[in-house]
Amino acid sequence: MTDINDKIALTGGADFWNTHAIEADGLPRMTMTDGPHGVRLQTASADHIGINDSVPATCFPPAVGLASTWNPALLEEVGAALAEECRALNVGVLLGPGMNIKRSPLCGRNFEYFAEDPLVAGELASALVNGIQGGGVGTSVKHFAANNQETDRMRRDSQVDERTLREVYLRGFAKVVRAARPWTIMCSYNKLNGTQVSENHWLLTEVLRDEWGYDGVVVSDWGAVWNRVEALKAGLDLEMPANQQHEDAVRDALAAGEIDEATIDQAYRRVEDMVRKGLAGLADAPDGFDVEAHHALARRTAEEAVVLLSNDGILPLTPQTRVAVVGEFARTPRYQGAGSSRVNPTRLDNALDAISAIVGHDVPFAPGFTTAPGQDLPASAHDDAIAVARDADVVLAFLGLGESHESEGYDRETCDLPAEQLALLKDLLSANPNVVVVLSNGSSVLLPFADKVRAIVEGWLLGQAGGAALADVVFGAVNPSGKLTETIPRRLEDVPSFLHFPGDDSGVRYGEGLFVGYRGYDAAGTEVAFPFGHGLSYTSFDYSDLGVVANDSGLAVTVTVTNTGGRAGREVVQAYVSVPASRVVRVPRELKGFAAVTLEPGESRQVEIAIAAEELSYWSVIDSGWVTEGGTYVVEVGSSSRDLRLTASAQVAGNEPFRPLSLTSTVAEAVAVPGFEAVLAPLLSVFGEDPELMKMMESMPLAALLGFSGQPEDAFVAVLDGLNAAGKQ
Repeated sequence: MTDINDKIALTGGADFWNTHAIEADGLPRMTMTDGPHGVRLQTASADHIGINDSVPATCFPPAVGLASTWNPALLEEVGAALAEECRALNVGVLLGPGMNIKRSPLCGRNFEYFAEDPLVAGELASALVNGIQGGGVGTSVKHFAANNQETDRMRRDSQVDERTLREVYLRGFAKVVRAARPWTIMCSYNKLNGTQVSENHWLLTEVLRDEWGYDGVVVSDWGAVWNRVEALKAGLDLEMPANQQHEDAVRDALAAGEIDEATIDQAYRRVEDMVRKGLAGLADAPDGFDVEAHHALARRTAEEAVVLLSNDGILPLTPQTRVAVVGEFARTPRYQGAGSSRVNPTRLDNALDAISAIVGHDVPFAPGFTTAPGQDLPASAHDDAIAVARDADVVLAFLGLGESHESEGYDRETCDLPAEQLALLKDLLSANPNVVVVLSNGSSVLLPFADKVRAIVEGWLLGQAGGAALADVVFGAVNPSGKLTETIPRRLEDVPSFLHFPGDDSGVRYGEGLFVGYRGYDAAGTEVAFPFGHGLSYTSFDYSDLGVVANDSGLAVTVTVTNTGGRAGREVVQAYVSVPASRVVRVPRELKGFAAVTLEPGESRQVEIAIAAEELSYWSVIDSGWVTEGGTYVVEVGSSSRDLRLTASAQVAGNEPFRPLSLTSTVAEAVAVPGFEAVLAPLLSVFGEDPELMKMMESMPLAALLGFSGQPEDAFVAVLDGLNAAGKQ
């Protein structure tokens, strides 16, 4: 029988990255390490934030790039490659993916998250988890929950109303739990509605386990546990990293009767099961992995991640075009985020070398600016950039954000590109109007120059092969197909969360509610620079023959897509749903399904999108559950949230629960019950037949109406009871 001290020990780490070995149970230690877009196994003393070196591993595009592919199958393939590298490096659990909602473009860690939409985040995270765990390696879906900023992230109270929490911030997590069964869920640092997440029984047990059926390990973010006793009682299983004082506190609490042994046993069994699964996956681990094959996969993924934001026809370029390249990012790429996810790549492509290889000679280049504080730059750097631009047919300006501008641990203060880059671009345009901007950034930046340049290529952070991928897109070897999973605003002030981010010592109030991202822009009719779902191609697509059928599974959507251009291309078809006659607050439309199709010129194909029934429901605070309204559901299908080509509708049968009438029910709610209008007639007669007055009465509670009428309450309540009894039948 396992000693209680061993059980307690296994509820915390042995050190920074390893679980305890429990000799009595024949349980060796197991290594967990940072991801999520590569294996960050450190070779020196642990530091968590990436200062020390790590062993070389493939740096795939971070989530900001992966998401722009809208390609679950590709993410599952990336996951399988990550699992292979984990096994080769003796890693049992890779800490990722991150899937928090991009509530604000200022969040310093947005590069590690998928989208401003829970459907996209949930679908893509599920695919990545299935790929990794299908290879015998565990995952740690993070950061659970409502961790949408870096400012004061270890203490700040995320204050979110119940419906918003359920529909926006928890919905993606629920999807990945049910679709992919991750081995671990990582709880976040912050408080949620006043309670530290690591000690939040409602979140970690009542919702995650009791409602969603999760049976894996809840692990803390590194340093997120303040009190391991209370955390274990709330549903946490594993505190990381090691904390001897917290371990001793559990022993003292057990002796004092403040925690029972059954709670410790439960956490022990869950961690033990995780470790045994991890060790089983490592039993036949390979000695290494195919570095070149994984680099090729990283390049193919980066190619699909590139988003062509604008293009007046100047792209794609030909190898004969006289190009000049300006911007240090072309030579020194920004290819991943800063902080705990920093991967040491097996190799690193840059766009400058790739462009030179395509055109067959070294292209004129000027760095123009530095990408990090403290870098030396000649005094003539600005003028040198203008000089090379003046003599070119087309200028490729590589602009973006350096690691000092966005990182884990702090939020951005502005959405602007650095001032020196904007000044350089202004002068480049004066010297040569044929400027194409190529961006490297982990989150949206403002683009005040969008109508002044010939094209904008959004490169996000594309991993170790991103430089070659960008060159291939610019010169047409690859037809871009990436789509935005976050809106690019015209102004920071237009962002729906602007007034409520990042809060203060009293907490951060999610005051925009359901209206996050494109939902808020659409509801307010706000003009944006580039909408959610947007992304151009070098070909064109036509939509026709939209069909929508309601069935027991939800909605079956079919649409025919035709490639009407001259190049093969891939289109991501998006389906948005609205409920025009809804009786509850709704956003104008929500993404409820998507599918991609690759077509040759002139080819047509029918695309099928299945919208699950649960995606049609809203969280009813009154009923404490998910409710589907019966009625007309409108489906709009198109190429982005604001490029909706076709519309159709279907009648959906609801599952609205019976809501018994009481004295707090309103007149309007009461008259909606068949036969009850006649019961109310004597009470309403005291107000005469004035239509305006009767309209005012609709919002009056029945108790107040009784008070005005002077009729006895007992007899009226008896009538209510009779109607309620009949309604329940």
